[in-house]
Amino acid sequence: MLQIHQFPHPPLENYGVLIHDPDTGETAAVDAGHGPSYLAAIAETGWTPTQIWVTHHHHDHITGLLALKEASGATVYGPAGIDGVDRVLAGGDSMSFAGRKVDIIHTPGHTMDMLNFHIASEGIVFTGDTLFVMGCGRLFEGAPSDMWASLQKLMALPEETKVYCAHEYTLSNASFAVSVDPSNMALRNRAIEVEQLREQGDPTVPSTIAAELATNPFLRCADPSLRAELGMEQASDAEVFAELRRRKDNF
Repeated sequence: MLQIHQFPHPPLENYGVLIHDPDTGETAAVDAGHGPSYLAAIAETGWTPTQIWVTHHHHDHITGLLALKEASGATVYGPAGIDGVDRVLAGGDSMSFAGRKVDIIHTPGHTMDMLNFHIASEGIVFTGDTLFVMGCGRLFEGAPSDMWASLQKLMALPEETKVYCAHEYTLSNASFAVSVDPSNMALRNRAIEVEQLREQGDPTVPSTIAAELATNPFLRCADPSLRAELGMEQASDAEVFAELRRRKDNF
């Protein structure tokens, strides 16, 4: 099985990730927002990246990219238009890591170039700033309809899939989720668990698709109780999503 080392780094409560195959020695780094933190993680684990996977162009995901590439000699995979990317990827593409197929899922919304990396054989997906624990990314570039379509792609993954996102925003996300879905007891129980984890300094990432389907309001746009809470019983799922995103932006 692949080994995963997740570590926090500045700015904005980011998570960096190293993925390591002990059989081949191959290692992938997901994004490279803070070079010193990635180099420290490499020193701690002894895993030198052979690949770097870039999810999107925002500075908190690529600021350390060139330094990490130079230090490791890794091949960089990611969207077009980012300095240092060696192989440009698009939705529907696939690549190989340590003998495993990595499927590329294009999830525009937060940015239009957002890519997610799914390793079906391992049951893991790296969602960047698309799907968070009990939340989703702000719409800096795409429309609500773009993000809703993107989230539906992730909702269709096997429910046991582990979700590694790029930020520790879960406390705020849980608070908002309870405000719009107050009758959801699974959500209320999870919010308590999240608060306890953060009080202990423990991460809330990774999650699973199953947990997000049960507690993430942005994936529950068809739920009758949530729709009733919003007064949108007759609206489309996309319209419910747009209203949820508007409310979260002003929460």
